[in-house]
Formats: sequence, C-alpha cells, structure tokens
Amino acid sequence: MTVFVAGHSEPRPASADWVKGLGDELTEDIGALGSSPGKLGSVWTDATFYVDARFRVDPQGAELGTWEAVVAAAQLGSALFRTAGMAEGAIEARIHHEMRTLPATGPTRYAHAQAWIEAFWFAVITRDQPKMTALCELPLDVLRASGADHDDYLYHWVATLQAYWLKRPELVQELTLTFQRSHPDVAVIAGREYIQQVAYPPINLFYKFLQKDEEGFQATLLEALELHKRYWTATPERADDIEGLVPIGILAVTCLAYDGGIPVGVDSPYLPEHLLKRSWVGEFEV
Repeated sequence: MTVFVAGHSEPRPASADWVKGLGDELTEDIGALGSSPGKLGSVWTDATFYVDARFRVDPQGAELGTWEAVVAAAQLGSALFRTAGMAEGAIEARIHHEMRTLPATGPTRYAHAQAWIEAFWFAVITRDQPKMTALCELPLDVLRASGADHDDYLYHWVATLQAYWLKRPELVQELTLTFQRSHPDVAVIAGREYIQQVAYPPINLFYKFLQKDEEGFQATLLEALELHKRYWTATPERADDIEGLVPIGILAVTCLAYDGGIPVGVDSPYLPEHLLKRSWVGEFEV
C-alpha cells in the first residue's frame, strides 16, 4: 500500500517568470566561467538555489528544465571538488551541455563538508556514477582545509558515504561514529532542532537502506518526511523558503533504495516522482 505524504507548499505557477529569470542568469554565469573560473563556488551555490526554485513550479520533476537544473547542479558540484582537490593543472568538465576548462584551485571556502554531501546527493539523483566515484576519492583533508566551522559528525558522514560507494572496510566504523557524533548533545554548532529534524533523518534512512530492511525503510522514510515538514513549517519564514520544498538528502537515499529494489511505498511532493524513478536519465549527455 502506498502512503501519501502531503507537502507543505502548493505549486505556484505565477512564479514561472521569476524561475525563468533565475535560469537565464545561471546560464549566463556558467557561460562566463571560462573567463571567471574563480566564480565556480558561487555559481554552484546559485545552481542549487535554482533547483529549489524549479520545485516551486514543477514539484514532480516532470519538466525537462527541472532535470537540466538538477544535472547542472551535479556537474558544478563535481567540478567544484575536482578543482579543489588539485594544486595545479586544469580539468575538462561538461557543464550545461558544453565542455569547459577550469583551472585547479586547491581547497576553497566553498568546498566544505556540507557542500560535498550535497554534491554527492545530486550525483546520486542523476545516477552519475563517475561523479559519485570522483567525489568519493577526494581526501577529507581538502574539506577540512576549507576553513568551515562544522560539527565533527559531518566528516564521518562524508567518510561513511565514501566507504559505502568505494566498498572500503571502514563503513561500519564511520557510520557508528556518525551516529554518535550527530547526537544533539555533541553536535552543538548546527543546533538541536536542525540536527534532529534535518541532519539526522537521512543518516538513519541510509542505515535502513544498508540493512535492506524494507519495512524499516518505509517507516523511517515516513518519519523522515514528517520531521522535514515539522522543521520547515515551524515558522512562517521557513514555510515560505524554497529550500524546504524537497529534502535532497532524503530524496537521494530513497533513489539508492529504489535502484536497489527496495519498494518505496510513499508518494509525496517531497520525493519528485520523475527524479526518483529516473524518468529523465539518458535524455542528454551529462
């Protein structure tokens, strides 16, 4: 039986012009990366914002423009960490349908652990395994060198995802440390509410995925979505924030489960159907 979980925001067709404007600006900024490669970090941030905006007008990911936005975010996130992991030279990367040359940057303030996790989630959602592998081969020291002030659990969460994808033996150890150090009494930088309702649910869901526990996954997915809704409706300001329209981490872990044959008995605008069911995969070169 499929359970429906309502979102907390209705689609807003009237926002279409605003969203189109954001997309046009992002396309221009991507086109300028060749002459202004130092803006890669800020363009990546704008790309993730644009994905959120697309969900305002296309909550199920049914339009090609939404898929293009998600792919661009995956491409920019991958490029950000590839260049951050290099001290010299340059990379060739396909971004928004064109091959582009970007110079090495070494660690930057944009290439931090939280951004790595988001970049990895976009690679998962687009089913781009080469990008997943490249991200997982990045040394943690590159993320630490960003200078970001993070709770320590984030580095163990990154190490967990890297160990999972690269089949490293430290998976259980790193996941255990992630659970321990994401306890709200320990992870004090992010704050108790954020940890319990936003940061922890994808970790717990990932654990159920690893266990191949179909019933447990379903129950944990429902709980994760309800916690997400609780956080993003706690204040009127949050409820109107497009960042809360789709929980990217929960969606990505659910994509892993879906691809792994675990039944996803949940229908919700928090889980855009065409991204979950990879309707657009193969539409164009990524």
